[in-house]
Amino acid sequence: MADPKGFLKVTERELPARRPVPVRIMDWREVYEPGDSAVLRRQAGRCMDCGVPFCHQGCPLGNLIPEWNDLNWRGEGRAAIERLHATNNFPEITGRLCPAPCESACVLGINQPPVTIKQIEVSTIDEAFANGWVEPKPPARLTGKTVAVVGSGPAGLAAAQQLTRAGHTVAVYERDDRIGGLLRYGIPDFKMEKRHLEGRLRQMQDEGTRFRAGVAIGKDIAWNDLRARYDAVVVATGATLPRDLPIPGRDLAGVHFAMEYLVESNKATAGDQVPNQISAEGKHVVVIGGGDTGADCIGTAHRQGALSVTNLAIGKRPGEDRPEHQPWPMTPTVFEVSSAHEEGGERQFLASTVEFVGNGAGEVRALVVAETEFVDGRRVPKAGTEREIPADLVLIAMGFTGPEREALEAQLQAGFTPRGAIERDAAFQSTAPGVFVAGDAGRGQSLIVWAIAEGRSVAAEVDAFLMGDTALPAPVRPSDVAIGLQPA
Repeated sequence: MADPKGFLKVTERELPARRPVPVRIMDWREVYEPGDSAVLRRQAGRCMDCGVPFCHQGCPLGNLIPEWNDLNWRGEGRAAIERLHATNNFPEITGRLCPAPCESACVLGINQPPVTIKQIEVSTIDEAFANGWVEPKPPARLTGKTVAVVGSGPAGLAAAQQLTRAGHTVAVYERDDRIGGLLRYGIPDFKMEKRHLEGRLRQMQDEGTRFRAGVAIGKDIAWNDLRARYDAVVVATGATLPRDLPIPGRDLAGVHFAMEYLVESNKATAGDQVPNQISAEGKHVVVIGGGDTGADCIGTAHRQGALSVTNLAIGKRPGEDRPEHQPWPMTPTVFEVSSAHEEGGERQFLASTVEFVGNGAGEVRALVVAETEFVDGRRVPKAGTEREIPADLVLIAMGFTGPEREALEAQLQAGFTPRGAIERDAAFQSTAPGVFVAGDAGRGQSLIVWAIAEGRSVAAEVDAFLMGDTALPAPVRPSDVAIGLQPA
């Protein structure tokens, strides 16, 4: 354990300060100031000898959190990153983007603020990259087996790295012009600068993973042709179909899905020329959806110079404290203020969008919004409460319904579940032999930590399929996957 009396001596959480709002909205750099190593060690020392570390239960990867907390407290950063990498391929990503269910499950959190696990994690990997401790681990020998991984998000990259290290020849296919999937084009730089992704991709290339960007499987190469070329295929395309809002005025100019907007913004931030880019500059912006994607749109709109930003959520405003029906160690639904919310704008709850209103020239000028009421368990607009909100740009960030299915069905005869995910068995294998499914494509929209966990697990199943046995770890068992395709 770390400091035996640490949790008694230090009772408060200490996190790096966010850069001042007027400064950070002028650029796309990450919002946090550099951390203090003394604070980090002090916080790591709060990790107590709790007997049963429920943080393991909270983390789908089974991260060895007490071990690397102890090593950080002792100042043994190189040993700490080795223990962190033992279960997590990409802590530089989860340490920035994961909502940290491990902290909700921290035993100290029963009666004190929990350990700052996420901050300790990201500081550990940042120190490792800065000191050159993140080195390629190429396989000692090649098996002669080949694997195609389709999709270069967290699930696909985790599967590819594990399979490459097992000695298989792995090619990652990505339809976008750069590798990274939603990590590249869905996450704004103020949450994760792309240099962190680039550093990990260089390691993977040096290990032997091959990347094929700009290739759309199902179009440029048929799925069945890809299966014929490789000994196994991993589908890790994510759940990319956005949930729509089919109400009057949906076809007006200025109403877009969130990912259309974020992808163009990320390309522009990367230095690309984006003709007719969707921009919030000088506009009244309304973001429909109260999740992380909506918050990403809010922060992006602030940096583009929006006149106003309004965020609509159809449900009730969560409470400040853990609700009684979500006791420790469950992940509670509580009111959160992200860095984007801190930067301005208005958040409205119990707001149901009824209609998009045009200006006569085919462009959106306002939304008709009504108060949400609950009727027979359904959320519906309450009659007589309608009002207008000015809007020159509307961004729909209501989540995703599943992967794109047309080509998979036609070319591989892949099956799909009633909820739109790709059907798979207890070994992550689809109805097409030798084709495996990992991440949101098979699970439904979920957390990045689940995507990495499934990528690691599917790699173990593919290795066993190819070699008859495997020594690769599988943090997610099939029974875990079967419990709910889409978290609420």
